[in-house]
Amino acid sequence: MQRTGPESSSAAVAAEKSALRRRVAAARAQLPETARTAAGRALADHILGLPEAQMAGTVAAYVSLGTEPGSRGLIFAFWKRGSYVLLPLLRPDGDLDWASYEGPDSLAPGPRGLLEPTEPPRGVTGISSADLVIVPALAADRRGHRLGRGGGSYDRALARVGPAVPTVGLLYDGELVDSVPVAPHDQRIRAVAQPGEGITRLP
Repeated sequence: MQRTGPESSSAAVAAEKSALRRRVAAARAQLPETARTAAGRALADHILGLPEAQMAGTVAAYVSLGTEPGSRGLIFAFWKRGSYVLLPLLRPDGDLDWASYEGPDSLAPGPRGLLEPTEPPRGVTGISSADLVIVPALAADRRGHRLGRGGGSYDRALARVGPAVPTVGLLYDGELVDSVPVAPHDQRIRAVAQPGEGITRLP
């Protein structure tokens, strides 16, 4: 018997997300290391040039993993200029705790191949104190919908961010698309950064 209603709709969205994740992951895997490095530098320049970044006392960011656009140079630059940088700690329940970044030596291996801060956790509400939030994304659309890795961790975290705080996803060029599949729990982001396109503000 064919299912209809919320269950079938939810399953369709999940399938569409999985298909898009596979396409983006395959494209990212084809990028040479030199291109990834150059993209990370360009993204850092774009983000650091934002007025909101120059005024941010506290920045929530993340340590890039695998083929994600590099964020380590950006994190270091914020820290060197005197911003208080918070990085996520993945909790067993999938939520994100937060702790301060105190330089490259303050990171240690965490779950799922992540690098995490070794400073004391500040709690899941730590992100609420950020003046600027940098988030990972596989893709985003021009309405602000973001495609993550599927764990829901950042959707829970972004729900704790105030409506006036810039939330910026880091993408490669071409990953800002016309439409991203959306589930009810998905949180929007307010801008994306791309190496060649710079910053795009989203509604």
